[in-house]
Amino acid sequence: MRPPPAPPRLSVNQETIRQWSLPELVEGCTAAGVGAVGLWRDPVRTFGVRETARLVAGAGLGVSSLCRGGFFTAADPGGRAAALDDNRRAVEEAAELGADTLVLVSGGLPPGDRDLVGARGRIAGILGELAPWAASHGIRLGIEPLHPMFASDRCVVSTLGQALDLAEQFPAEEVGVVADSYHLWWDERLPAELLRAGRGGRIASVQVADWVTPLPEGVLLGRGQLGDGSIDLRGFRELADAAGYGGAVEVEIFSPGLWARDGAEVLREVVDRYRRHVG
Repeated sequence: MRPPPAPPRLSVNQETIRQWSLPELVEGCTAAGVGAVGLWRDPVRTFGVRETARLVAGAGLGVSSLCRGGFFTAADPGGRAAALDDNRRAVEEAAELGADTLVLVSGGLPPGDRDLVGARGRIAGILGELAPWAASHGIRLGIEPLHPMFASDRCVVSTLGQALDLAEQFPAEEVGVVADSYHLWWDERLPAELLRAGRGGRIASVQVADWVTPLPEGVLLGRGQLGDGSIDLRGFRELADAAGYGGAVEVEIFSPGLWARDGAEVLREVVDRYRRHVG
């Protein structure tokens, strides 16, 4: 007996089944009835941006997001220029792929720097140049807040409120926010900030992974399979829906444990867990 098709809003992020090549990901998701994928720049560039676009479109799959742009916090002019150039390339790649959103990880503190406020200010400065460029290519930027444990080295934007404070300096059609359960589930202000984001039309993407304790592979690679941890994933999705979000819900799990398994088995499990725990 064939399993039922995947839930219609489910998108599978490429990193969740990292062991698969792009053709394997497209073939597996198509066979399972998954309607969209989230892609990452490095493997896409290795395979070829144009070739990836043809492959995905030919299979009838949507691209819910492209990860990632960002890393805007360099204090020196050379670092700033390099970040802006790289993000312009990312915008062009997202446009060729037909992605809905370019996900931005804002960047951590430069070496020796302890000025969080100043680092966030530099993000706004680069966005002022990048957002109109992205809009001219039909791409929306999505600022993703990361868990506070990433503030030093990866992302000085730690809460949805901080992400919205940045995004709201620009038109909603140019800059939105990314709500990821792994990074935001702990914040008591999450319901209010999701409503704020929804009122402003700012929710660009929703991603889900679970939080397991202790983190099996550290904070970066310790994401849990849906249903294995502490997060009310269905409640998280319902909060986003109540705020007006109706787009894809992307399963993004960085887990060496999943990567060591058969990809088809992982995909079947992801679809089943999504159906049971996210809805």
